Amino acid sequence: MTNWRQGELIEVTIANLSDTGDGVGRWQGRVVFVGDTVPGDRAMVRLVRVKSQYAHGKLHQLLQPSPHRIRPHCIVADKCGGCQWQHIDYQYQLEAKRQQVIQALERIGGFVNPPVDPVLAGESDLNYRNKATYPIGLSATGQVQAGYYQKGSHKLVNLNQCPVQDSRLNPLLAQVKQDIQKRGWEPYNEQRHTGLIRHLGLRIGRRTGEILLTLVVKDWIIPGIVEQAQEWLDHYPPLVGVMLNRNNHRTNAIFGNETRCMAGVPYLREKFALLEFQVRGDTFFQVYTEVAEALLQEIQSELNLQGNEILLDAYCGIGTLTLPLAKKAHHATGLEVQSSAVEQAIFNAQINGIKNVTFHTGTVEKLLPQMDIKPDIVLLDPPRKGCDRAVIDALLASKPDRIVYVSCKVATLARDLKLLCQDGEYTLVRVQPADFFPQTAHVEAAAFVVRSHLVKDTELIRKTQLHNL
Repeated sequence: MTNWRQGELIEVTIANLSDTGDGVGRWQGRVVFVGDTVPGDRAMVRLVRVKSQYAHGKLHQLLQPSPHRIRPHCIVADKCGGCQWQHIDYQYQLEAKRQQVIQALERIGGFVNPPVDPVLAGESDLNYRNKATYPIGLSATGQVQAGYYQKGSHKLVNLNQCPVQDSRLNPLLAQVKQDIQKRGWEPYNEQRHTGLIRHLGLRIGRRTGEILLTLVVKDWIIPGIVEQAQEWLDHYPPLVGVMLNRNNHRTNAIFGNETRCMAGVPYLREKFALLEFQVRGDTFFQVYTEVAEALLQEIQSELNLQGNEILLDAYCGIGTLTLPLAKKAHHATGLEVQSSAVEQAIFNAQINGIKNVTFHTGTVEKLLPQMDIKPDIVLLDPPRKGCDRAVIDALLASKPDRIVYVSCKVATLARDLKLLCQDGEYTLVRVQPADFFPQTAHVEAAAFVVRSHLVKDTELIRKTQLHNL
């Protein structure tokens, strides 16, 4: 086997896609990861990071394009790190994401022939994002810039519009940069920890059109901010609130812990699942409203609630899933670590007249073992790291009849499902992937787990309970 060296040019045919979005090929039996490529591409690739059995390469020359390769919708798609897959046909993106879920369940979870449905998609793979958060910086000539970081770097790619965000946000993106420049507000410099303005956050209610603008700042003292905030409200009728969020730490985290309203109101109104929600600029709400609602409909259909169920929603946030499900259940309980989200969840229940719901603040791993209820159904929607082992153990001890696990990272989903199902107590009956982030490699999924003695399809149990222990 020939030695390979950093900087060397090799010819590679791309066979599939990694879960980070890179194309994957082989050269002399070793794996090569190449960004900006598509399965079916034949390309000359320059090796940039080399290990003994794998390497990362950069596309040098496309010798033969894949039939799944298309022209990107964005003129900076090859530079901007906001998207990875604008050069890939959307239907192929969906199938690649389904395969990503299947492979994680097989390789990590040990499931054989996991029951994974086609990926749930929205009407559009562009103009879908209801939220965008842009780093603010300075160009070499001193111009205020906002955009996303270049792939694999902290070099800012300046944008005046973005094809994946809701197009109603684009005018604000361009204007706010000009006004920051006019006011003389210095963009934050992460190396020197100097400057004022760190990020621009924009959020829109897809159904209401209401917009929130949040400036993430290093310090509260921003000269003329109240006057400027009112100018923005006067100039843009859909804008309902202008916020400052302070983050004075040396960190990659975007938001700090405190937000203040400079003009208007500190929330926007949104319609979701026939309910009204108040959503703040720094709280979690799914970025593709319509696909989130479609996934909720799949959950409702699968659960087929009869009105006598006790439901527990762990990691409930502002009640986005809790409240629609509570309307069809006997009682719902939500657990959430962020106290501000719990406050919003309680308020959202009140404005919708939903009284059969209770919310608790704290970590799920601490609260769940202490709960004095025995839920029939548990809904899990954890962060990317998945569930703490204490959460899995508490579920196995309390034995709810059904578990719905909504995941934003399929590797941790597969890991946790293996723990739930490995002793035969539970059966994985269905997985519904959903495309919340078109043009990226990111995929979400809802996994439906049922106590095995309640599953009528014995063939399904046989197929999905075989684990590579």
